[in-house]
Amino acid sequence: MAFDYVTKRGDTLYRIARQNGIMLGELMAANPQVEELDMIYPGQVIRIPDRTLRRYIIQQGDTLYDIGRRFKIALDDLLRANSGLDPRRLRVGTLIVLPPSRGMDVVSPAFPYGYVELREDMGLLKQRYPFLQTEVIGQSVLGKELIAAKLGNGTKRLHLNAAIHANEWITAAVLMKLLEDCCEAYATGRMLRGRPVGQWLETTSLWVVPMLNPDGIELVQEGITPQHPYYAQLLEWNNDSYDFSGWKANIHGVDLNDQFPAHWEEEKARRGVAGPGPRDYPGAAPLSEPEAIAIADYTTAANFQMVIAFHTQGQEIYYTYRGLEPPESAPLAERFAQVSTYRPVSNIESDAGYKDWFIQEYRRPGFTIESGLGVNPLPVSQFPEIYRQVSEIVLEALASTQ
Repeated sequence: MAFDYVTKRGDTLYRIARQNGIMLGELMAANPQVEELDMIYPGQVIRIPDRTLRRYIIQQGDTLYDIGRRFKIALDDLLRANSGLDPRRLRVGTLIVLPPSRGMDVVSPAFPYGYVELREDMGLLKQRYPFLQTEVIGQSVLGKELIAAKLGNGTKRLHLNAAIHANEWITAAVLMKLLEDCCEAYATGRMLRGRPVGQWLETTSLWVVPMLNPDGIELVQEGITPQHPYYAQLLEWNNDSYDFSGWKANIHGVDLNDQFPAHWEEEKARRGVAGPGPRDYPGAAPLSEPEAIAIADYTTAANFQMVIAFHTQGQEIYYTYRGLEPPESAPLAERFAQVSTYRPVSNIESDAGYKDWFIQEYRRPGFTIESGLGVNPLPVSQFPEIYRQVSEIVLEALASTQ
């Protein structure tokens, strides 16, 4: 039956719909007072409409994945609609609920994509594709796990990371969707955008860290309340504004992509930012922040042959660093440009970035991709085009390692 739900901090209409096994459109239709997706606040009463439920009796040999494929229902929707059901121990004869179908994809990046969605989707991908390896490489300032995934058996290693800047969270959704599509191609042997990804992943493994700044992303998407541990500081650093849409930094007010020991002192002088704030403060020292330490340690341990860091916006490809980049970087940047229509840019005035540090330390190809156009955070309407461009770049990178 229909019932009322009182929203709490961290809720979005998308999350409420997922939690109750209903379609977002159904929830919006039942709450005409909510005219925009982001117009909800803690303490607001939201009407949860009746669900039109179908039921199914577990048969011999059934798995939730098979049931989901048969009825085109996402795994997370099945699990939410059947709380307490252990997908590893399905009992023949058990009656389960079939919630409304929203398709079989795990990653659904049509709405602001945050840490909650990342954790759920990574868990579901691992359940659907047991060959996907995941690990925690560190924690954010507020203790959120920084999750990495590895796909493939190749001895060559290509690394992708994203969302090091808080209001660039759309890049995390892009990498998660790409990871899902690569997993499906690897599992089935199907081509991805006309490319033999499964075959390539036997030569080159893909190492992905989709969200490097979960605290900052939460701040951008959800704002703060007086209960936040950094409430007073964040307001002061944000010029007493509750609008954190322009926030790039981590929760300490440090720009994580100015944190790496590659002429850090010169970058600090060039930025000229004295203390914590929404952007451009490099911190008190290089690698002072746990998120930067985590990705630096991960990179050092993994011995990557190439790295690509995804940002927004500008549709540009940065591939040089003080002349230390290897000869193959420029031709690779041109290849990336051809498949994406992004513009290669050399000799930008910048230091202390992840890509800069990687090139300096390893003299291997490193790239920063500025995807999309506009003002951060980019609207989700740009997701399909950004995804197409980014996936072409990653597939071209994989091809180059064969």
